[in-house]
Amino acid sequence: MNTLLLDPDTWDLVIDAAGNIAMATNPYSQAQDAASEIRTFAGEVFYDTRIGVPYFNADGGSSDGAILGQPPNYPLLRAEFTAAARLVPGVVDAKCYFISFIDRELRGQVQITNQAGETAAVGFQA
Repeated sequence: MNTLLLDPDTWDLVIDAAGNIAMATNPYSQAQDAASEIRTFAGEVFYDTRIGVPYFNADGGSSDGAILGQPPNYPLLRAEFTAAARLVPGVVDAKCYFISFIDRELRGQVQITNQAGETAAVGFQA
């Protein structure tokens, strides 16, 4: 499955050598899509409000049970991020690693394995 290639630092579109919008192919495209799933808030995607990470609690607030506004609960984050990454079509396994938590920004890496046994990794910010 192809997807638009995003710059890993800015998460913006990339232009290829011919001046066209660059495309990513499997397995990297699946890893990039997994990172996009991790960056998606639950309920944010209007055509499928069931996907995304529940950064806020169920009632939309940011009190007890929320991810945001709390010190990082790394086991909870890892579980939520891994579950989100596994929603990408063709991904059969995903692992999340955390690199840093500075100024309330969590950086990490998601590594996926697809149905063909190929692996790829991409960084994320949450």
